Amino acid sequence: MTSPLLLPYDGPRLTLRNRIAMAPMTRNRADDATGVPSPLTAEYYAQRATAGLIVSEGIWPDALGKGEPGVPGLVTDAQVAAWREVTGAVHAEGGTIFAQLWHVGRMSHPLTLPGGATPVAPSAVRIESETIRTTEGKVPHVTPRALTTAEVEAVVAAFAAAARNAVRAGFDGVEVHGANGYLIQQFLAENTNRRTDAYGGSLAGRLRLAVDVVEAVAAAVGPERVGLRVSPDNPENEIAEVDPQGTYRALVAALDPLGLAYLHVIERGEYGALADLRPRWSGTLIGNFNGAAPTTQRAGEQVLDAGLADVFSFGRLFISNPDLPARFASGAPLNDYDTALVHAAGREGYVDYPALAG
Repeated sequence: MTSPLLLPYDGPRLTLRNRIAMAPMTRNRADDATGVPSPLTAEYYAQRATAGLIVSEGIWPDALGKGEPGVPGLVTDAQVAAWREVTGAVHAEGGTIFAQLWHVGRMSHPLTLPGGATPVAPSAVRIESETIRTTEGKVPHVTPRALTTAEVEAVVAAFAAAARNAVRAGFDGVEVHGANGYLIQQFLAENTNRRTDAYGGSLAGRLRLAVDVVEAVAAAVGPERVGLRVSPDNPENEIAEVDPQGTYRALVAALDPLGLAYLHVIERGEYGALADLRPRWSGTLIGNFNGAAPTTQRAGEQVLDAGLADVFSFGRLFISNPDLPARFASGAPLNDYDTALVHAAGREGYVDYPALAG
């Protein structure tokens, strides 16, 4: 019997060769000074083009959105030209690739940002218990600066501009990163959003940045080219959501009428987000566990069999198994990956993992 992961998918806005998505993963291979992807990036993604959908590593839409050394951008003409090489290589292999637009908000450091700038956030709430990767190693977080209302509106415009650049670069669409404790989730969460303007206070205020960004990006490139990634009840990066069910039901209700390409839901915490949001989302839904539960072939099959998602995304397995769909189909063993090389530089641990012979 064919695995449901290997069946083609023909959804309202998305047609894929199979129901396996490659989840976005930071690999830190871009030129740190220019934000231009490494020449190896095209080879890396082309090797993995048998995924039904590739979602790229997070790409900053604004210089203040960069979170770590070696993270690429999608702002300058040089960055667009380099990404065009990547998308061309993926398309030559018959693949589909979306660019993930990622503004990290407070999850950055002056050592990473231009001119030693202070990281920005909805409110001046510092991460206390974690460190962050910089060119000088892992260091404590600093207290971020609260964005002004005008600056929040500029962030919305930056997402829309980056989405237009993504289409210029040949991407099939974009995924707005609203998960894992980065800027959009910082606005959604009660503990990190203490604002009293239109982007805080009430539930509608906390939702506003997410809604404004998605609407602006959809207006820029078409809703059929736009996905959104969320991680309800995810404590990562010191996020605490008091009422994840209420927050994400309201967010889905606001965005479902737009007719987006997909909603990408990371199942974390005690809130059963997939089961709760699936009947409330009329379009394509991509499920993911992001380490909260074992992410195996069987786990993905169980999610699809239960009707909780239409597509399932795998992250770490794609690092060392560029031909992951073929391995699922044949039952071949999976390669292990070297954790020390995930965020390293060069070919090793990036494009040198072997595919199946023949």
